Amino acid sequence: MIDLQPTDYVSGGRSFTGYLADGSGGRRVPGILVAHEGPGLTAHTKERARMLAELGYIAFALDLYGEKDLTIDRAKALVRSLRSDLSTLRARAATAHDLLRTHPCVERAKTAAVGFCFGGTAMLELARSGAELAAVVGFHAGLDTTAPLDAKAIRGKVLVCLGADDPIVNARQRDAFIAEMTNGRVDWQMELYGGVGHSFTNREIDAWKFPGFAYHPRADRRSWQSMRALFDEVLGPIER
Repeated sequence: MIDLQPTDYVSGGRSFTGYLADGSGGRRVPGILVAHEGPGLTAHTKERARMLAELGYIAFALDLYGEKDLTIDRAKALVRSLRSDLSTLRARAATAHDLLRTHPCVERAKTAAVGFCFGGTAMLELARSGAELAAVVGFHAGLDTTAPLDAKAIRGKVLVCLGADDPIVNARQRDAFIAEMTNGRVDWQMELYGGVGHSFTNREIDAWKFPGFAYHPRADRRSWQSMRALFDEVLGPIER
């Protein structure tokens, strides 16, 4: 099993701790930024970074909060604060992206980002800032933004994977996102899974008993396969 290496860094004068998973074997490979759900940098995000490393990438699970052992109320407050302050959200994501690109085995021109729930929102905002990303994948990601015109700055391809029964990301938001991406001339895809709610990739979510939130293994598997296909397309297959 690939070890996760705690990595301390600073953004905007605040300290953060992310986790690096290196599957390069000393070769030059693409780097993948991994962004966590609303509750913070949990085992779910770390597992996904490790899974990406096992595919041969270098993955960095970033920290958007700079706080540990969060209560649900505190996590919700942080999400609200960052969603209303896009400059800070984008800056924190950009710092982590820059850190990933400085790794000696990461091909700087070949990086991508994945995010889950609020992390998907953050990675889409990073893309809207014009970051040099070959692809962004959002799993049950929040789609709405206060800066839809910034879609024109997106450089890479975008894939969002959503549950049709998601109580957080509704049809109105999906339609607005489609219009935003189309108007921005983005190369985008949206996968919609019937009978699937929010946080469908997270095996831990059922224990929280949130209405409309449930792990869904088939949607989890299908969305991961779609991510891998996109990465093969834009980053090239990796020889393991």
